Amino acid sequence: MEETTVATQPSPTHPEQLHPAQLHGAYVFDMDGTIYLGDELLPGAARLVRELRRRQIPVRFLSNNPTKDPQQYAEKLERLGLPTDVADIANTVVTTTRWLRSHHPDAVLFPIAEEPLCRALTEAGFRLSEDPAEIDVVIASYDRGFDYRKLQIAFDALWFHKRAILVQTNPDRYCPFPGGWGEPDCAAITAAIEACTGVSCQVNLGKPSSVMLTEALAGLDVAVEDAVMVGDRLQTDIQMAVETGMRSALVLTGEATAEDAAQLPPAERPSYLLDRIDRLLPPQVWQELGWTEDD
Repeated sequence: MEETTVATQPSPTHPEQLHPAQLHGAYVFDMDGTIYLGDELLPGAARLVRELRRRQIPVRFLSNNPTKDPQQYAEKLERLGLPTDVADIANTVVTTTRWLRSHHPDAVLFPIAEEPLCRALTEAGFRLSEDPAEIDVVIASYDRGFDYRKLQIAFDALWFHKRAILVQTNPDRYCPFPGGWGEPDCAAITAAIEACTGVSCQVNLGKPSSVMLTEALAGLDVAVEDAVMVGDRLQTDIQMAVETGMRSALVLTGEATAEDAAQLPPAERPSYLLDRIDRLLPPQVWQELGWTEDD
Protein backbone atom coordinates (compact mmCIF):
# COMPACT_ATOMS: atom_id res chain seq x y z
CA MET A 1 0.00 0.00 0.00
CA GLU A 2 2.76 2.40 0.90
CA GLU A 3 4.15 2.45 -2.63
CA THR A 4 0.93 3.39 -4.39
CA THR A 5 0.57 6.89 -5.81
CA VAL A 6 -2.31 9.31 -6.07
CA ALA A 7 -1.60 10.53 -9.57
CA THR A 8 -4.62 8.74 -11.00
CA GLN A 9 -7.07 9.96 -8.39
CA PRO A 10 -10.11 11.37 -10.23
CA SER A 11 -10.87 15.01 -9.46
CA PRO A 12 -14.35 16.34 -8.70
CA THR A 13 -13.62 19.37 -10.85
CA HIS A 14 -15.02 17.31 -13.74
CA PRO A 15 -18.82 16.93 -13.48
CA GLU A 16 -18.82 13.42 -14.91
CA GLN A 17 -16.75 12.29 -11.92
CA LEU A 18 -19.06 13.57 -9.24
CA HIS A 19 -20.72 10.15 -9.09
CA PRO A 20 -19.07 6.75 -9.73
CA ALA A 21 -19.56 5.32 -13.20
CA GLN A 22 -18.96 1.73 -12.06
CA LEU A 23 -19.06 -0.57 -9.07
CA HIS A 24 -15.84 -1.25 -7.17
CA GLY A 25 -14.38 -4.26 -5.42
CA ALA A 26 -14.90 -3.17 -1.81
CA TYR A 27 -16.31 -0.24 0.15
CA VAL A 28 -15.00 1.11 3.44
CA PHE A 29 -17.35 3.42 5.31
CA ASP A 30 -16.89 5.94 8.03
CA MET A 31 -19.94 5.76 10.29
CA ASP A 32 -20.70 9.02 12.13
CA GLY A 33 -21.91 11.59 9.59
CA THR A 34 -21.71 9.07 6.75
CA ILE A 35 -23.93 6.07 7.54
CA TYR A 36 -25.81 7.68 10.41
CA LEU A 37 -26.05 10.88 12.40
CA GLY A 38 -26.86 10.36 16.05
CA ASP A 39 -29.45 7.58 16.18
CA GLU A 40 -30.78 8.00 12.65
CA LEU A 41 -29.59 6.39 9.44
CA LEU A 42 -28.85 8.94 6.75
CA PRO A 43 -30.98 8.83 3.58
CA GLY A 44 -30.10 5.93 1.30
CA ALA A 45 -27.64 4.26 3.69
CA ALA A 46 -29.69 1.15 4.42
CA ARG A 47 -30.56 0.30 0.84
CA LEU A 48 -27.02 1.01 -0.34
CA VAL A 49 -25.40 -1.38 2.14
CA ARG A 50 -28.05 -4.05 1.55
CA GLU A 51 -27.58 -3.85 -2.23
CA LEU A 52 -23.79 -4.09 -1.97
CA ARG A 53 -24.13 -7.14 0.27
CA ARG A 54 -26.68 -8.68 -2.09
CA ARG A 55 -24.07 -8.38 -4.83
CA GLN A 56 -21.50 -9.95 -2.44
CA ILE A 57 -19.32 -6.84 -2.52
CA PRO A 58 -17.37 -6.52 0.76
CA VAL A 59 -18.46 -3.73 3.10
CA ARG A 60 -16.35 -2.58 6.04
CA PHE A 61 -16.86 0.13 8.67
CA LEU A 62 -14.33 2.44 10.36
CA SER A 63 -14.50 4.96 13.17
CA ASN A 64 -12.04 7.23 14.96
CA ASN A 65 -14.21 7.07 18.08
CA PRO A 66 -12.43 5.14 20.86
CA THR A 67 -15.30 5.46 23.33
CA LYS A 68 -17.00 2.37 21.92
CA ASP A 69 -15.68 -1.07 21.07
CA PRO A 70 -16.57 -2.92 17.82
CA GLN A 71 -19.29 -4.93 19.56
CA GLN A 72 -21.05 -1.71 20.58
CA TYR A 73 -20.89 -0.46 16.99
CA ALA A 74 -22.27 -3.77 15.73
CA GLU A 75 -25.14 -3.49 18.20
CA LYS A 76 -25.90 0.06 17.08
CA LEU A 77 -25.88 -0.87 13.39
CA GLU A 78 -28.22 -3.77 14.14
CA ARG A 79 -30.60 -1.44 16.02
CA LEU A 80 -30.59 0.82 12.98
CA GLY A 81 -31.46 -2.09 10.69
CA LEU A 82 -28.01 -2.99 9.38
CA PRO A 83 -26.86 -6.19 11.13
CA THR A 84 -23.06 -6.31 10.85
CA ASP A 85 -20.41 -8.81 11.89
CA VAL A 86 -17.99 -7.48 14.51
CA ALA A 87 -15.10 -8.55 12.25
CA ASP A 88 -16.30 -6.01 9.66
CA ILE A 89 -15.72 -3.08 12.05
CA ALA A 90 -12.39 -1.44 12.91
CA ASN A 91 -12.14 1.55 15.20
CA THR A 92 -9.29 3.11 17.15
CA VAL A 93 -9.81 0.69 20.03
CA VAL A 94 -8.86 -2.08 17.59
CA THR A 95 -6.02 -0.29 15.82
CA THR A 96 -4.43 1.08 19.00
CA THR A 97 -4.45 -2.31 20.71
CA ARG A 98 -3.07 -4.16 17.68
CA TRP A 99 -0.36 -1.57 17.02
CA LEU A 100 0.85 -1.69 20.61
CA ARG A 101 0.90 -5.51 20.56
CA SER A 102 3.03 -5.40 17.41
CA HIS A 103 5.40 -2.58 18.39
CA HIS A 104 5.46 -2.40 22.22
CA PRO A 105 4.19 -5.76 23.50
CA ASP A 106 5.83 -5.46 26.92
CA ALA A 107 5.14 -1.77 27.52
CA VAL A 108 3.55 -0.35 30.66
CA LEU A 109 0.77 1.96 29.49
CA PHE A 110 -0.94 5.08 30.76
CA PRO A 111 -4.09 5.55 28.67
CA ILE A 112 -5.84 8.90 29.01
CA ALA A 113 -8.95 7.25 27.68
CA GLU A 114 -12.40 5.94 28.44
CA GLU A 115 -13.38 2.43 29.52
CA PRO A 116 -13.62 0.61 26.13
CA LEU A 117 -9.98 1.30 25.26
CA CYS A 118 -8.70 0.66 28.79
CA ARG A 119 -10.62 -2.62 28.89
CA ALA A 120 -9.33 -3.73 25.49
CA LEU A 121 -5.72 -3.00 26.50
CA THR A 122 -6.10 -4.97 29.73
CA GLU A 123 -7.71 -7.89 27.90
CA ALA A 124 -4.80 -7.85 25.45
CA GLY A 125 -2.42 -8.46 28.34
CA PHE A 126 -1.02 -4.96 28.91
CA ARG A 127 -0.34 -3.57 32.36
CA LEU A 128 -1.79 -0.12 32.97
CA SER A 129 -0.18 2.20 35.48
CA GLU A 130 -0.43 5.72 36.91
CA ASP A 131 3.15 5.62 38.24
CA PRO A 132 5.17 7.99 35.99
CA ALA A 133 8.41 6.23 36.90
CA GLU A 134 7.35 3.03 35.13
CA ILE A 135 5.17 4.26 32.26
CA ASP A 136 6.53 3.43 28.79
CA VAL A 137 3.71 4.76 26.61
CA VAL A 138 1.30 7.63 27.27
CA ILE A 139 -1.82 7.21 25.14
CA ALA A 140 -3.84 10.35 24.41
CA SER A 141 -7.45 9.64 23.50
CA TYR A 142 -10.97 10.99 23.69
CA ASP A 143 -11.50 11.19 27.45
CA ARG A 144 -14.42 13.06 28.98
CA GLY A 145 -12.83 12.44 32.38
CA PHE A 146 -9.59 14.26 31.48
CA ASP A 147 -8.35 16.40 34.36
CA TYR A 148 -5.25 18.07 35.78
CA ARG A 149 -4.26 14.91 37.67
CA LYS A 150 -4.01 12.93 34.43
CA LEU A 151 -2.11 15.75 32.76
CA GLN A 152 0.37 15.76 35.65
CA ILE A 153 0.99 12.02 35.34
CA ALA A 154 1.63 12.38 31.60
CA PHE A 155 3.90 15.37 32.28
CA ASP A 156 5.94 13.46 34.83
CA ALA A 157 6.31 10.39 32.64
CA LEU A 158 7.31 12.36 29.55
CA TRP A 159 9.10 15.46 30.85
CA PHE A 160 10.53 14.53 34.24
CA HIS A 161 11.37 10.83 33.87
CA LYS A 162 11.93 11.11 30.09
CA ARG A 163 11.20 7.43 29.61
CA ALA A 164 7.83 7.40 27.88
CA ILE A 165 6.65 8.08 24.34
CA LEU A 166 3.38 9.81 23.40
CA VAL A 167 0.91 8.31 20.93
CA GLN A 168 -2.68 9.23 20.11
CA THR A 169 -5.70 7.24 19.06
CA ASN A 170 -6.96 9.83 16.57
CA PRO A 171 -6.22 13.41 15.42
CA ASP A 172 -9.77 14.81 15.52
CA ARG A 173 -10.09 18.28 17.05
CA TYR A 174 -13.74 17.80 17.98
CA CYS A 175 -16.50 15.25 17.69
CA PRO A 176 -19.62 16.59 15.92
CA PHE A 177 -23.15 15.93 17.14
CA PRO A 178 -26.59 16.52 15.62
CA GLY A 179 -27.74 20.12 15.64
CA GLY A 180 -24.30 21.57 15.05
CA TRP A 181 -23.04 20.84 18.56
CA GLY A 182 -19.81 19.00 19.41
CA GLU A 183 -17.26 18.02 22.06
CA PRO A 184 -13.46 18.45 22.20
CA ASP A 185 -11.78 15.31 20.90
CA CYS A 186 -8.40 13.60 21.19
CA ALA A 187 -6.36 16.34 19.48
CA ALA A 188 -7.21 18.72 22.32
CA ILE A 189 -5.75 16.32 24.90
CA THR A 190 -2.69 15.63 22.75
CA ALA A 191 -2.12 19.38 22.38
CA ALA A 192 -2.31 19.93 26.15
CA ILE A 193 0.32 17.24 26.76
CA GLU A 194 2.59 18.51 23.98
CA ALA A 195 2.26 22.11 25.18
CA CYS A 196 3.47 21.43 28.72
CA THR A 197 6.09 18.76 27.97
CA GLY A 198 7.55 19.88 24.65
CA VAL A 199 7.25 16.23 23.57
CA SER A 200 5.68 15.54 20.18
CA CYS A 201 3.21 12.76 19.53
CA GLN A 202 5.06 9.99 17.70
CA VAL A 203 2.22 7.97 16.18
CA ASN A 204 -1.40 8.56 15.21
CA LEU A 205 -3.40 5.32 15.22
CA GLY A 206 -6.62 6.59 13.67
CA LYS A 207 -7.62 8.17 10.41
CA PRO A 208 -5.82 9.43 8.35
CA SER A 209 -3.23 6.80 9.33
CA SER A 210 -2.95 3.95 6.83
CA VAL A 211 -3.18 1.62 9.85
CA MET A 212 -6.95 2.04 9.69
CA LEU A 213 -7.26 1.03 6.05
CA THR A 214 -4.86 -1.87 6.54
CA GLU A 215 -7.17 -3.22 9.23
CA ALA A 216 -10.29 -2.61 7.15
CA LEU A 217 -9.01 -4.44 4.06
CA ALA A 218 -7.29 -7.28 5.94
CA GLY A 219 -8.34 -10.66 4.58
CA LEU A 220 -9.99 -9.26 1.44
CA ASP A 221 -8.68 -10.25 -1.97
CA VAL A 222 -9.21 -6.72 -3.26
CA ALA A 223 -6.52 -4.39 -4.58
CA VAL A 224 -6.38 -1.06 -2.79
CA GLU A 225 -6.90 0.70 -6.13
CA ASP A 226 -10.26 -1.10 -6.53
CA ALA A 227 -11.63 -0.11 -3.13
CA VAL A 228 -13.41 3.10 -2.12
CA MET A 229 -13.15 4.95 1.19
CA VAL A 230 -16.40 6.79 1.95
CA GLY A 231 -16.59 9.54 4.55
CA ASP A 232 -17.59 13.09 5.45
CA ARG A 233 -14.24 14.56 6.58
CA LEU A 234 -11.52 15.77 4.25
CA GLN A 235 -8.69 15.79 6.79
CA THR A 236 -9.29 12.22 7.95
CA ASP A 237 -11.41 10.03 5.66
CA ILE A 238 -10.39 11.55 2.34
CA GLN A 239 -6.77 12.28 3.24
CA MET A 240 -6.29 8.68 4.36
CA ALA A 241 -7.58 7.38 1.04
CA VAL A 242 -5.47 9.81 -0.98
CA GLU A 243 -2.30 8.89 0.89
CA THR A 244 -2.83 5.17 0.28
CA GLY A 245 -3.79 5.44 -3.40
CA MET A 246 -7.41 4.49 -2.77
CA ARG A 247 -10.44 6.07 -4.40
CA SER A 248 -12.50 8.24 -2.09
CA ALA A 249 -16.05 9.50 -1.90
CA LEU A 250 -17.02 12.57 0.11
CA VAL A 251 -20.61 12.55 1.32
CA LEU A 252 -21.99 16.04 1.87
CA THR A 253 -24.14 14.96 4.83
CA GLY A 254 -21.50 15.60 7.49
CA GLU A 255 -18.70 18.05 8.16
CA ALA A 256 -17.19 18.96 4.77
CA THR A 257 -18.80 20.86 1.90
CA ALA A 258 -18.24 20.81 -1.86
CA GLU A 259 -16.59 24.21 -1.51
CA ASP A 260 -14.14 22.79 1.02
CA ALA A 261 -13.19 20.03 -1.41
CA ALA A 262 -12.76 22.46 -4.31
CA GLN A 263 -10.21 24.45 -2.31
CA LEU A 264 -7.85 21.47 -2.06
CA PRO A 265 -5.07 20.84 -4.61
CA PRO A 266 -6.42 18.57 -7.38
CA ALA A 267 -4.44 15.51 -6.26
CA GLU A 268 -5.89 15.77 -2.73
CA ARG A 269 -9.54 16.09 -3.68
CA PRO A 270 -12.03 13.24 -3.28
CA SER A 271 -12.62 11.06 -6.31
CA TYR A 272 -16.39 11.48 -5.97
CA LEU A 273 -18.79 13.98 -4.39
CA LEU A 274 -22.12 12.60 -3.17
CA ASP A 275 -25.16 14.59 -2.07
CA ARG A 276 -26.45 11.33 -0.55
CA ILE A 277 -24.62 8.12 0.16
CA ASP A 278 -26.56 5.81 -2.16
CA ARG A 279 -25.15 7.83 -5.09
CA LEU A 280 -22.19 5.47 -4.70
CA LEU A 281 -24.13 3.16 -6.98
CA PRO A 282 -23.80 4.27 -10.61
CA PRO A 283 -26.83 5.83 -12.37
CA GLN A 284 -27.35 2.67 -14.45
CA VAL A 285 -27.75 0.64 -11.26
CA TRP A 286 -30.32 3.13 -9.95
CA GLN A 287 -32.22 2.67 -13.21
CA GLU A 288 -31.93 -1.10 -13.02
CA LEU A 289 -33.28 -1.12 -9.46
CA GLY A 290 -35.91 1.51 -10.13
CA TRP A 291 -34.63 3.74 -7.33
CA THR A 292 -35.68 7.34 -6.84
CA GLU A 293 -34.71 9.86 -4.17
CA ASP A 294 -38.22 9.59 -2.73
CA ASP A 295 -37.92 5.89 -1.88
